[in-house]
Amino acid sequence: MIKLTIDKALENLNITRYELSKRTGIFYQIIDNYYKNKVVRYDSYILDKICTALNCDISDIIEYSNEAADERHLSE
Repeated sequence: MIKLTIDKALENLNITRYELSKRTGIFYQIIDNYYKNKVVRYDSYILDKICTALNCDISDIIEYSNEAADERHLSE
């Protein structure tokens, strides 16, 4: 399972979603969807703009977990 951790990154840097929207030039609603993990297909352009604005690596805003894969194997 892939999970975005933009909320943690913004909290650590004391930056609001609105400020991130201004820094990246990305509409607030799109930033909000990434912030709330409502995105199903991640846009590399948007992730790049977010990383650039926050001066971070992609691993600072995305986590990977085997939870979903493990649950699928258990149900088989």
